[in-house]
Amino acid sequence: MTRKSSYKKRPRTYSERQVDTLNTIERFLIVCEGEKTEPNYFKSFRVPKQVVDVKGYGFNTVALVEKALELKNQGNYDQIWCVFDKDSFPVEHFNRAITLAKQNGIAVAYSNEAFELWYLLHFNYYDTAIGRDDYIQKLSELLGYKYKKNSDLIYEEIQRYQITAIRNARKLLEQYIPPNPAYDKPSTTVHLLVEQLNRFIR
Repeated sequence: MTRKSSYKKRPRTYSERQVDTLNTIERFLIVCEGEKTEPNYFKSFRVPKQVVDVKGYGFNTVALVEKALELKNQGNYDQIWCVFDKDSFPVEHFNRAITLAKQNGIAVAYSNEAFELWYLLHFNYYDTAIGRDDYIQKLSELLGYKYKKNSDLIYEEIQRYQITAIRNARKLLEQYIPPNPAYDKPSTTVHLLVEQLNRFIR
């Protein structure tokens, strides 16, 4: 008579499941319009070093996408993202950049009007247009100190409110039907990139 083994497969712990995730790491190329503000933010994510390659060029909308296309052909990346703002660029340039990116398999984390909208959404929901100077003033009031654009500490300062920011960013996009990024002010898709990076946080 054959005895049945009493061994039962031990359920995996959270740490072991997390290791499985890290074993399927993807490589991100994040190409930013800003040379400091956006790169400093995305470099602060606690992901393995091999996950994220962040570059800041100071190029405008279309030129930035063209640069991303150039880099796409030079490296082996699973996801390529362009990060840029509407700012004062012509409407046709902004929408054209988004279309060009999508046609070439590049994702876009845009903000209309400025990247700081993403920071503000960590604290409150804003559905009315905000001027660039107002972004700085509101952020300074909410942070309790003078906000500086090139801060390399902002991620740590607001990370605990990130779930709120994602919820607010989604809610903003839902009100624009059909979407027209150049005119959808305020709006941002930065949360889409953030959600992807969060999959690999240690």
